[in-house]
Amino acid sequence: MPDHNGPDDRKTEPRRFINEKIVKQPMSKEDILKRSLGLLATAVIFGFVAAVTFVISRPVAERWFLREATTEATPVTIPKDDPEAVSNEAEVVSSEAQTEPIEEILKSAMEKYPFSMSDLNVLYGNMKTVVQKADKGIVTVHSVKTQKDWFNNPVENSGLYAGVITATANQELLILTPEKAVEDADAIRVAFTDGTEVQGTIKQTDKLSGMAIVSISTEGLGRALLEEVKAIELGNSYSVKQGDLVIAIGGPAGMVHSSGYGFISYITKNVQVTDGMTRILYSDVKGNAATGTFLMNTSGQIIGWITEEYKNDGNKDMTTAMAISDYKNILEKMSNGVAYPYFGMKGQEVSAAMNSSGMPLGVYVVEVNADSPAYNAGIQSGDIITSMGGKTIVTMKDFQILLEKSSTGQVIPVTVSRSGREEFKKIQFQVTIGAR
Repeated sequence: MPDHNGPDDRKTEPRRFINEKIVKQPMSKEDILKRSLGLLATAVIFGFVAAVTFVISRPVAERWFLREATTEATPVTIPKDDPEAVSNEAEVVSSEAQTEPIEEILKSAMEKYPFSMSDLNVLYGNMKTVVQKADKGIVTVHSVKTQKDWFNNPVENSGLYAGVITATANQELLILTPEKAVEDADAIRVAFTDGTEVQGTIKQTDKLSGMAIVSISTEGLGRALLEEVKAIELGNSYSVKQGDLVIAIGGPAGMVHSSGYGFISYITKNVQVTDGMTRILYSDVKGNAATGTFLMNTSGQIIGWITEEYKNDGNKDMTTAMAISDYKNILEKMSNGVAYPYFGMKGQEVSAAMNSSGMPLGVYVVEVNADSPAYNAGIQSGDIITSMGGKTIVTMKDFQILLEKSSTGQVIPVTVSRSGREEFKKIQFQVTIGAR
């Protein structure tokens, strides 16, 4: 039977099209050179733009990113001094002096030595060097206040005060200056010896000591200036002795960057001040408390600042200074922007004689400041503070330690013994700690 191929049995052959492949012409040496130069020029342009962008944006980026870093800033710490340690050292020295006649021999030789003018010039030359070095840590604090004249036009008044750089930390300089320099100020400007003037901010104030801490950012200061200015170390005022040579810096002549020399004439210990005890240094050196004057030892360390609070008719020719060691705890908190706790009383320890007469041990309240936390709680003069926050108080130091550990706004139970007709009666008060 013959084969029959129907239409469905035909094999469909694929149709063939013309396939073309475009082949790129090979690049000539001239084209390769042009393209290489183009790429090189583009890289240079992009690199230049990136460099300019980095230089412009870096300060802004640092300002924003470092702002977060400052939230975890390293706290400023000020080493504390122990008066008992200094007194023990003095006892050791005195005992050695008794057993070693060499001290008397040396003293006698010094008295007989014919000092010449050149010796005196050498002495004052060394002191001058100390002053010149310390002056690099002195700044002028401008207290700017805006007022209006008779025609209602704004007038800017500026008071000038001396400030001493006490620390460099967390990209800022900390300046100790009189509290009057920042009181009611609309703006604060700080000027350096080279003419640089920058904006300052109030870190913390302490009206009771009459001092304030002003901070300035190091960002706006040149590298040369930062290398030039030096923070002045806070010394140990417990080691100051009668007859010591001292230097006044800041504004003893009423003008910033003035200086003077003198001696410690007398030291008053255990002076009652609000919430503590202090030492007062008396010197024949000229000082100006209003402008701001700081006492320095011959090692170039600050040992106190001039105050008018303890001057009277009996010592009107003397300069009085607050001893720095008694205020280091306060200055440390102020340097960290923290207000020091405020209780508001002057007191003294109950002595053995007072205790033998029937008084309980504790801190005898001599005076209560008006409208202070102690006053508002009901504590009165004559009360004896025996416990605070559940801790027994026997000495003024016990009271100061517990007060320092407290915080502003904290409510602390305070137990006092109040004298009655026949005996002392215990009374507990709830004292809300304030800020100095």
